Amino acid sequence: MTLFKVTTHSLMLLSAVLISFASIANPPKEIFWEDLIPEGHVQIDTQAQANHEGSEQNWVQPDLDAPVVKALDGQSVSLPGFVVPLEGDSELITEFLLVPYFGACIHVPPPPPNQLVHVTIKGGVPIDSLYDAIVVTGIIKTQTWSGEIAQVGYTMQAVGVAPFEL
Repeated sequence: MTLFKVTTHSLMLLSAVLISFASIANPPKEIFWEDLIPEGHVQIDTQAQANHEGSEQNWVQPDLDAPVVKALDGQSVSLPGFVVPLEGDSELITEFLLVPYFGACIHVPPPPPNQLVHVTIKGGVPIDSLYDAIVVTGIIKTQTWSGEIAQVGYTMQAVGVAPFEL
């Protein structure tokens, strides 16, 4: 006599419950921009040297060989930053660069690749103001991406975006 009949539906339900408990037990790791720089690497401070005057050299992305933190690859993380939209419409953004300070890649030269994250989010997300910091949660990868604006050292498949609050 069988007390419990195992069906595909019950296995899928059990899997969903276990995944939910796992995400509660292992919340995303909260990281910050300095966590994207390997220990011992001397990082170039592009924010301090950025200006709009002088030669075009001031607009060139520095340190294209800046190393990434390989231990972050595949981890669930939350990272605050600012949005540089790449794809979307007036309602939703589906692809963007997450940058450490306002104006990076738009008003000033891009930071080194290990200080940029290329983010995609299925279904898109509304961004009310590019002036406001956000927090992006998702799986980060140590995967390069290149676009017209910059070369990037990290990518992220986002599962959530929220306003950044101190």
